Amino acid sequence: MPFELQIALRYLLAKRRQVFISVISLVSTIGVTVGVMALVIALALMTGLQNELRDRILGSSAHVYVFKPSGITDYRAEVERLKGIAGVAGAAPALIGKALVTGARGDGFITVKGIDPDLEATVTDIGRAMTDGTIADLRAADDEHFASILIGRDLSGSLGSFLGDTITLVTPQGSLSPMGFMPRQRRVTIAGTFRLGLFEFDHSYGFVDLETAYILTGQQQPDHIEIRVTDIYDAPAIADRIQDELGSDYVTSDWSDMNQSLYSALWLEKIAMGIGIGLIVMVAALNIVASLVLLVMEKTRDIAILKTMGASSRSIMLIFLMQGMIIGIVGTITGATLGAIISTILDRYRLISIPSDVYQVTYLPFKLQPWDAAVVVIGAVVVCFVATLYPSRQAARLDPAQALRFD
Repeated sequence: MPFELQIALRYLLAKRRQVFISVISLVSTIGVTVGVMALVIALALMTGLQNELRDRILGSSAHVYVFKPSGITDYRAEVERLKGIAGVAGAAPALIGKALVTGARGDGFITVKGIDPDLEATVTDIGRAMTDGTIADLRAADDEHFASILIGRDLSGSLGSFLGDTITLVTPQGSLSPMGFMPRQRRVTIAGTFRLGLFEFDHSYGFVDLETAYILTGQQQPDHIEIRVTDIYDAPAIADRIQDELGSDYVTSDWSDMNQSLYSALWLEKIAMGIGIGLIVMVAALNIVASLVLLVMEKTRDIAILKTMGASSRSIMLIFLMQGMIIGIVGTITGATLGAIISTILDRYRLISIPSDVYQVTYLPFKLQPWDAAVVVIGAVVVCFVATLYPSRQAARLDPAQALRFD
C-alpha cells in the first residue's frame, strides 16, 4: 500500500485526540450519500413516470395518424396500402364523435370511437385490456338487438351499468323536425368493459363498430387511419415516409407530435429536479472542503515533519486528495446503491399511490436507467475531486520551516 494512502486512511480513522476530524469526515460522507441517493431516486421517479405514461398512452392510442382530406372511401384498401409501408405493424380505421351517455345511476359526456373490431387490436391494446367481454362482441343494431358498445371499467361504475345492461347515447348531430332540431338518440348494450390504465380512456371513452358510429355521427366514412409501428422511435420517420410514398394527399401526425407538450413538461421537470437535488451534492462537497481545511490546520506539524523526512509536495497533495476521494467514493457508491434499492422496492410494491385523475397513473413508478446512474456516480465523484483540490494544494505549499518555527 502506498504510504500516501496509509496516511490518508490513518487521518480518516483518527484516534481520540482528533475525533472531531473523524466526525466531520463522517458527516461529509453521509452528506454525499444522502445527496447521491436523493438524486438517484428523483431521476428514477421521473424516468419511470415518463416511461409509464408513454407506454399507457401508446397502448391506448395509435403511433401514427393518417388523414386524407379528400376522404377515405374504401378504408380496407387504404389499410392494405399503409401496411405495405416498411415499419408499419398494423393499421385500422377510426371515427371519433362525442355523446351524452345515460345509465342506470348516472350520466356524463364521453368520446365515442368507431372501430373495425377485426383491425383495432392491431393498433391499440384494447383487446388485451378487456376485463369483461371481448372486442369481437361488438356488433351493429339489427331487428332483434341493440347495437353494442365497449366502455371503460370506471365509466361503467359511475353509470351504474355493467355487462349486458342497456345505456342511452345522445349525439349533437341530429335533424330538423316539426318540433325543431332533434339530436340523435340511440340505445346500446354494454358488450364489454376495459381498463387501459389511463384516466381519460377508462372514464370517458366508448368503442362502437363503424356502422353504429356512422349512425351516431351522421358521417359515411372514417375520419382517419390509425397505425402502429414496430419501433415507436421510428414513428416520425415512418409518418414522413407515408407522405413521400403515397403522395401529398395524405397528411400524417405521429405520437410525439400529439403529446409533445406532455413529454416536454416531463423532461423539463426531470432536469429541474436533477439540478435542484444536485445542489445537495454540492453542499456535501463543501463539507469535504471544510473537513480537509480543518485537517490541514490540525496536521500542520505532521506535514512539516513529512517534508523534512523527504516527502515531496506531490506526495503531500496526494495524501489529502486520497482522503477527499475516499469520502467521495464511499459516499457515492453507498448513496447510489441505497437509491437503487429504494427505487426498486418502491416500484415493485407500488408503495406510493397518487390520484389517477390528476397524474393519469395510480402509483408512482420508478425506473432507474443505467445511463442516469452512471452520470450521477461520475458527476458526484468529479464534484468531490474538485472539492479536494484547494485544501490539498494548500497542504502541498506548506513551508516546513514556518510550520516548525515555534515547535
